[in-house]
Amino acid sequence: MKKYFILLVLPLVLLLFANSAIASGTAERVDGKDRFQVAVNLSQKGWPTQSDTVVLSFYNAYADALTSGPLAYHYNAPILLTHNNNLTDVTKKEIARLKPNRVVVVGGPGSIADSVLNELRKMGIKEVTRINGEDRFEVAANVAKQLPGNKKAVIADGLNFPDALAISPYASQNKIPILLTRPKAMPQATKQTLSSLGITSTIVVGGEASVSKTVYGQLPTPMRISGEDRYEVAANIIRQLKLPTGKAYLSTGATFADALTGSVLAAKENAPILLTRSDKIPDPTRKIISERKISNYVVLGGLGSIPQKIVAQLSGKLAGLTIVVDAGHGGTDPGAIGNGLKESDIVLDISRRLQPKLEAAGVNVVMTRATNKYITLDDRVKAANDIGANAFISIHNNAYSDGSANGTETYWNDTYAGQESKELATEIQKELVKQLGTRDRGVKEGNFKVIRETTMVSVLVEVAFITNQNDAQKLASAAYREKATNAIYQGILNYYGKN
Repeated sequence: MKKYFILLVLPLVLLLFANSAIASGTAERVDGKDRFQVAVNLSQKGWPTQSDTVVLSFYNAYADALTSGPLAYHYNAPILLTHNNNLTDVTKKEIARLKPNRVVVVGGPGSIADSVLNELRKMGIKEVTRINGEDRFEVAANVAKQLPGNKKAVIADGLNFPDALAISPYASQNKIPILLTRPKAMPQATKQTLSSLGITSTIVVGGEASVSKTVYGQLPTPMRISGEDRYEVAANIIRQLKLPTGKAYLSTGATFADALTGSVLAAKENAPILLTRSDKIPDPTRKIISERKISNYVVLGGLGSIPQKIVAQLSGKLAGLTIVVDAGHGGTDPGAIGNGLKESDIVLDISRRLQPKLEAAGVNVVMTRATNKYITLDDRVKAANDIGANAFISIHNNAYSDGSANGTETYWNDTYAGQESKELATEIQKELVKQLGTRDRGVKEGNFKVIRETTMVSVLVEVAFITNQNDAQKLASAAYREKATNAIYQGILNYYGKN
């Protein structure tokens, strides 16, 4: 029993604001009580028996360490961290376990004191060497000179860490040195190294705020990989370099240590590094995971760096799904009106409440409208089909000329994914009736355009009758709209928990 259905318009710009889906998969965490232990655990994972070489870096400053990845990969060596004046206990124990013949210390005495090198020699290590320089730029240049001849180089901002670390697995595998620059002026050490190594092409990582047009113009055959922020730069590295994504390493974008020590293992496992925030997976990271259908992750660091809720978004029951939440009507089409309520307002509120619940479970939520807009059904359908959504949930309120009509009903259509749509409708209907205490009007097959022409699992929910006084009282209550939201969410969870 449904009143009129007026055609609406979905502005294409909505697609630009849609979050992107994450491919469902597994997530292995490599953590530790601190960054020293994380580095040790990565070493034990990648070098379970022995390593002829260890690269040692200062734990509390990224400057010297930024370019260590390709060097460590070249030596098939883990990167371990230490304090400035003494060899950290857990690191010392790991070096003893690895039984290396050589330890390469990256950085000057201001980062790692000579006393640490002496301590290493007392452990019986045959070769303890330091790669030094007047500053981070010269250190990077001297690291580059230790690598096999390559006519290509990576250029990254030396005053910040994310871009250099995101490119590190690719640079390592391809034996490409990473050279550093100031954003607005290329250091002399970098210029000289480009010349002395005979570099003929460069990959510039980061936007113009990181590597300016002036610096870019001084580079041999440059190609830029940029983005709006560090998260998008990391994603674009995968896109532009066409990196394999059977596995990805996930690191916090806020600090450098975990990505630094994880970069060599990522290179060994032919995996890129993606960056995340601690409160949510950034949209650029979500989008690239969706595009490349990444399903296996190694999470770098403990809960303080990447909370479990982020991991849950990678591997929970709903992780990886793209769900279109369709708030019916809007703008000049208010939908049904009754008991002082407008359908378009009620369903928009429920849709807005549903969005964060789904996103917290790792769902890519595409809202057909997030404001009071007039939209077309054709473009709603097209948007859902074009993005390859997994499910389409259209939310409405019912109406009838006889005010005694009441209750909840949920519709599905048999044109596409009929059986699956019926099962989803059944789960949502069951939860709505249970949580709202409305009359159960059942699950029905309907011919509504939005569920007939969307090619994925699709349902249309009639939460309650806006024209019935008792139902309308519930619809008017924020508490009941929250219950309706929870019911729809739980119905979705029930469905995907069984399938």
